[in-house]
Amino acid sequence: MALSADTPFRRALVIGSSGVGKSTFARKLATLKGFPVIHLDQLYWEPGWVIARPEVYRVRLERALAADTWVMDGNNSSTLDLRLPRADAVIWLDRPRWVCLARVLRRIAGSYGHVREDVAPGCPEQIDLECLRYVWTFHRKHYPRMTAALARHDALPRTAVLRSDREAQAFLDAAAVV
Repeated sequence: MALSADTPFRRALVIGSSGVGKSTFARKLATLKGFPVIHLDQLYWEPGWVIARPEVYRVRLERALAADTWVMDGNNSSTLDLRLPRADAVIWLDRPRWVCLARVLRRIAGSYGHVREDVAPGCPEQIDLECLRYVWTFHRKHYPRMTAALARHDALPRTAVLRSDREAQAFLDAAAVV
């Protein structure tokens, strides 16, 4: 995995577990590059945490992917086969599951009942045991799928794996001067 912050790109995916900091990182990177940020959760969810019909979600996603520049955050491994061919950079944020779980719990405590800017309107923050379970099992269940998708699309050479907040900040600092 060889992407560095000084590698030019126009479309970047930010992937990793819930609570890893994808949305925050994506917003910062998009601001630095002057690109729009696209949050998959805004495309995937309808008000009230209702999953969008697959055909609606696909149209939304394809429309977003068609743009010339973007930074897109979100996992949804079922759509990596659509997203990876359009991305010229992949930033994989990787933290221990206890860090991600603690961040999700802190996020819930800080914004419970409020709609965050990275989710769809009408989807207030809530306690979601399924989300907590997802975070806890992410490394075991989803890493193999994500790695396989990256390999299938020959995306490993354009992927940076950032394993700490310090590495993420260093990437952003370097990206700011490119």
